[in-house]
Amino acid sequence: MSESPPSPPFPVPDADEAPGLRKIIHVDMDAFYASVEQRDSPELRGKPVAVGGNAARGVVAAASYEARKFGVRSAMPSARAVQLCPDLIFRRPRFDVYRTVSQQIRAIFLDYTPDVEPLSLDEAYLDVTRDLRGIGSATRIAELIRQRIRAQTGLTASAGVSYNKFLAKLASDQNKPDGLCVIRPGEGAAFVAGLPVARFHGVGPRGAEKMAALGIATGADLRAQSLATLRQHFGAQADYLYRAARGIDLRAVTADRPRKSVGAERTFDRDLSSGPVLRETLETIIDLAWDRVARADVAGRTVTLKLKFKDFTAMSRARSLATPVASRDALADVARGLLDQVLPLPQPVRLMGVTLSALEEPGQPAAVAAPPGQAQLPF
Repeated sequence: MSESPPSPPFPVPDADEAPGLRKIIHVDMDAFYASVEQRDSPELRGKPVAVGGNAARGVVAAASYEARKFGVRSAMPSARAVQLCPDLIFRRPRFDVYRTVSQQIRAIFLDYTPDVEPLSLDEAYLDVTRDLRGIGSATRIAELIRQRIRAQTGLTASAGVSYNKFLAKLASDQNKPDGLCVIRPGEGAAFVAGLPVARFHGVGPRGAEKMAALGIATGADLRAQSLATLRQHFGAQADYLYRAARGIDLRAVTADRPRKSVGAERTFDRDLSSGPVLRETLETIIDLAWDRVARADVAGRTVTLKLKFKDFTAMSRARSLATPVASRDALADVARGLLDQVLPLPQPVRLMGVTLSALEEPGQPAAVAAPPGQAQLPF
């Protein structure tokens, strides 16, 4: 349990000055896939575990905290993971088990609020402004949820509590694993100012590198940039970055959050043209894409292969099926066929991606209309 951030050097707004304030919780399971494997196989507890394929073309889907100490991370090639941690133990994914546990966790969420926005099998936003149990404190609700998850599933979850989604997600990552962090009204801008920009959701490694070249390392550095400067360098992302640097996020928690597609793509360190190399690389991207499909708990009927060439022109090929893609092997069969259709390529490629669309989301809760905005509420 963590202390909340220190009081900011400006007053917390009162109810009249903070219309529409919400109570948002972001719950994120700790090393979810790997933790389920350690729970179900006691001999794995305390050992470095990776979920994924351990073959030459395998990819790590999830890593236990013991493995992360060696630098093992999700989306890392399995061969590299073994180099970093020779004692790493691999387990094949058991997506049916992970979905069952996820459904248990989601049922706990719905005991406290109907306004739940699942992001994947292992994380979700909850708007507890509409407090079904009359508890009155978002912090207390987060504590109760974490206690019930541990009691009912044997797993740990971290939670962030704040007044918008951006801050709640930052907070849930602040004290992992098995941690709780609260960012109260009025504290958001000060909290964000001290964070590395790489912690901001949506700022990937390349974005962080670009910011570093501009002298932007922290939230405070980002806040010092004008909106015009951000638009010049970051285009469509500029408005988001401008608001994020000030702890502002106006997005609502929506239980019926629509998805258009789920997938993965990778930009290569060097351009690729050889058919065998492209086929081998495709297997890695299929692994990454299927992991995201499973995490999102969706099914889809259209598989799309995306290629971006050396000159930045792009090509895509898609195939729609009569029934939803039911397995990694089924996704791979279609993706391989799409690649074979375009080989040999007219020029080397710098990026490859695989996506699944025409999605269905089994078991997603029905949408509930969001309540009207409320003034400041106790956290």
